[in-house]
Amino acid sequence: MLYANGLGISLDKREKGSDIDFVSHAHTDHMAAVRSTKHILASDETIDLISSIHGIDLSDRKAVTDGKVKMLDSGHILGSKQLVVDDEVSGKRITYSGDFQMLPQRASNLIEIDNTDILIIDSTYPDPARRFPDKAEVESLIQKWTESMLKKGIVLFGAFATGKAQELIKILNEINVLPVVSKKISQVNKAYGRAGYDLDYCSAYDNNPEYETVIRGNFVGITEKHPLYDLKELMHSAHSKDVFTAVATGMVNRTPFDAEARFVLSDHADFYQSTEYIDATEAKKVLTYGPNAKLFASNLSKHGYDAEPFSEYLWIKQPLLEANEAEL
Repeated sequence: MLYANGLGISLDKREKGSDIDFVSHAHTDHMAAVRSTKHILASDETIDLISSIHGIDLSDRKAVTDGKVKMLDSGHILGSKQLVVDDEVSGKRITYSGDFQMLPQRASNLIEIDNTDILIIDSTYPDPARRFPDKAEVESLIQKWTESMLKKGIVLFGAFATGKAQELIKILNEINVLPVVSKKISQVNKAYGRAGYDLDYCSAYDNNPEYETVIRGNFVGITEKHPLYDLKELMHSAHSKDVFTAVATGMVNRTPFDAEARFVLSDHADFYQSTEYIDATEAKKVLTYGPNAKLFASNLSKHGYDAEPFSEYLWIKQPLLEANEAEL
C-alpha cells in the first residue's frame, strides 16, 4: 500500500486498512478492490466499463481526494490511468504507472508523462531480451493476413475483450472489414462508443442490420474465448467453410495458443519502452511493482537505474512517521 498525504492508497489490489482503492483500469487482474467497501479512485471510463462488463455500480463509491492526488492517461486501454501524488510530508512526487503503453493506440488516449521523484512502475515485461516488433509492421501483417485468408474462408481472432478487441476492430476497419464480435466484446464496445470511439462491427446480440448479410459470406469473427479449436469446429460445421484462426497479444511467446497465426500486438510496454518512460519522468528512484518486480528491478539496476521492488521500500509502504521510528 502507498501512504501519502495522510492516506493509505491501495494500488490495483484489495488491501486491509486502505482509505482509497485506486483501480488503474478495467482489466480483471487489477479489479480486486471493486468488491470491497472502500472508496474507489478510477476514471469515469473505467467505472463505466466495470459496470457494463461486470454489473458492479461504483458510482456511489467514487473517492473525493480534494486535489491530493491526480490521474494521468497511461495509454493502455480506454480509461487507464497513472496515479500521481505530491506528498506534503516527504516533499516528494510519487507516480504509480499501472499498466502503460508508450506508443499511440487506436482505441485509447496517448500516455501523459510528467516529472516525478519516485516512480512505481508496472513489471509485466521485465526482461531486456524480450523486445516487441515494430507495432506498425505488426498491424500491417494482421491486415495482409486477414485479406489473404478471407479469400479462402472465415477468419477467427482470439483477443482480450477489453482493449485488444477494440484495437483489432480499428485495424480491421482500415481495410473495410466489418468484424462479427461476441456478446461480451459487444458490451465493451458500447462503453467505448459512449467515450467517443467509433467502432464498426456487428453482432448476433445486437440489432445490427448488416449482421445477416455479413455472415452469408466469408467474414472475420472476434472472440475472447480460448481455446479457439472448439469454436473453429463449430463455425466450420455451421457455415461449411474453412476457418482460419489467429491471436493478437503480447503474450504470444509466453503462452501456447492453438492458432494458425500469432501476432505480437501488445498494449503494454516492453523493457526498452519502460526505460524510455522512466527517462521521460526523470525519476530518481524506481520501484518495481507486480509479480516480476524482483527480476525487473535487477535488470533495471544493471542498466544504471536506482531500482528496487516496491515491497522492499519501507517508508512509502507505511506512514512516514512509523518508518522513521523503525529506523531509529
